[in-house]
Amino acid sequence: MRGVRIACAVLFGTLLAAPAAAHRLAPSLLEARELGSGRVEVRWKTPQVQPRGGELQPELPDHCLPVGAARAERGATGVTLRWRVDCGSRGLVGATLRVRGLRESRTAALVRVELEDGRTVQAVLDAERDAFEVPARQGARRVAGEYLALGARHILGGLDHLLFVLGLVLLVSGRRALVLTVTAFTAGHCVTLSLAALGFVRFSPRPVEFAIALSVLVLAVELANGTRQPRRARASLLRRQPWTMALLFGLLHGLGFAGALARVGLPAEEIPLALLSFNAGIELGQLAVVAAVLGGALLLRPAFARGPAWLVRAPAYGIGSLAAFWCFQRAFAA
Repeated sequence: MRGVRIACAVLFGTLLAAPAAAHRLAPSLLEARELGSGRVEVRWKTPQVQPRGGELQPELPDHCLPVGAARAERGATGVTLRWRVDCGSRGLVGATLRVRGLRESRTAALVRVELEDGRTVQAVLDAERDAFEVPARQGARRVAGEYLALGARHILGGLDHLLFVLGLVLLVSGRRALVLTVTAFTAGHCVTLSLAALGFVRFSPRPVEFAIALSVLVLAVELANGTRQPRRARASLLRRQPWTMALLFGLLHGLGFAGALARVGLPAEEIPLALLSFNAGIELGQLAVVAAVLGGALLLRPAFARGPAWLVRAPAYGIGSLAAFWCFQRAFAA
């Protein structure tokens, strides 16, 4: 267990090398909707916190000419520009949409196109691929790959979710109990993510984000108590039945994942596949974190067997400090 705590301390420091925003990789959105007669309504949404390293700029096909001025709207989660263009008889099928600045800013952007006949096609753009050619129909393989990557990006870019998974690894002793706990967390957030994404559950994002931060804080407090009072910690319900807590908090974190998916949307023709792929991407990212911690524990155990006592306690206090900051930040956010 000491080796796991050392590995978590190293991973925690690595995570903090990036900005401490809980969702720093939230993608931008470029949406184009055909209205008929060549007219297209365009929506460009960027996060409230702009990425460093480069300014993101949408680029439409040359034959799509602006009609009127753009309108700017500032909301709780980002800034949105709306305008209309005239693409003539060529329309958007076969045209290329691009987002400049993705490589420099190291962020992602979703392109979503609603065609006049009711079909929807979309793609996730990043540093390796900053352009999307609108196909007449989007294949299932492309949908699966893009939503798989989107789910993995979200979990790996969401520090609050990552620290909760990290806390579960620290809390649970024994391989079987860890597998059961992580599975319970997975089952919980898959249920609420799916229900919310399909419209069966509606919620306000701000209370959910606060509750997620609070769940990380509760877990950190339990971890800190375990490092100071080991005997009392063993009698704790959270330690005797961690899978129960993981299931309940997983339901809560699933609403957070659903909020991210809502900003992206689901393709009308491949909703089950896209939802399944997004869930799978989250799980792959989550398992990668668990594997990194356990693998790091094996590698670091001999070198840090005689490490200072404070290093063992560092992950719990570090996680708790960040969680407390997020609680205050989200409780009093404008």
